[in-house]
Amino acid sequence: TLLAARLALEHGLAGSTAGGSHHGRRAAGGGFCVFNDVAVAALALKREGTIRRALVLDLDVHQGDGTADCLTHEPDLFTFSMHAEKNYPTDKVPGDLDVGLPDGLGDDDYLAALALHVPRLLDGIRPDLVFYNAGVDPHRDDRLGRLALTDEGLRRREAYVVGEVHRRDIPLAAVIGGGYATDVAALAARHALVFEAMAERA
Repeated sequence: TLLAARLALEHGLAGSTAGGSHHGRRAAGGGFCVFNDVAVAALALKREGTIRRALVLDLDVHQGDGTADCLTHEPDLFTFSMHAEKNYPTDKVPGDLDVGLPDGLGDDDYLAALALHVPRLLDGIRPDLVFYNAGVDPHRDDRLGRLALTDEGLRRREAYVVGEVHRRDIPLAAVIGGGYATDVAALAARHALVFEAMAERA
């Protein structure tokens, strides 16, 4: 993830297929996550002076409690999580902006909720870098999700996020985040959507 962030700063867009461990907190891991790769990368880049401000856009179906915990004392590293409110974790750690969604939310309502926040965050924060946790577990067939996005809804989400960030000339580092399905081929195809969206902008 740190390498992806450096590549994004150099080339505009980059991604990691091994990131998105957003439940890793400062004191311990949780929820299949040991180390919080996005938080570590953001802190490393800020402390070496490569960036001043970053925005974490976390669209995994679960709240980004670990990232919020790791970056709680970093006002210039802003955390935004849009997730299923009734899902894991039960002991949510408040981030800079948390948007809890009701169970069963579909494509159009989800994307409308997203559009309320992404442009104003990008324009208000003007980050040097965006970390995008493109979790695919908001999908209706996901075993650990509670939302109802379709494959096309996820495709539209990725195109929207990548497009909004890219057209502002802000570097974007994407990680894949969660996704839990028994059909591995379908799951892999969903994870590939964010990379396809970036490839279309490259």
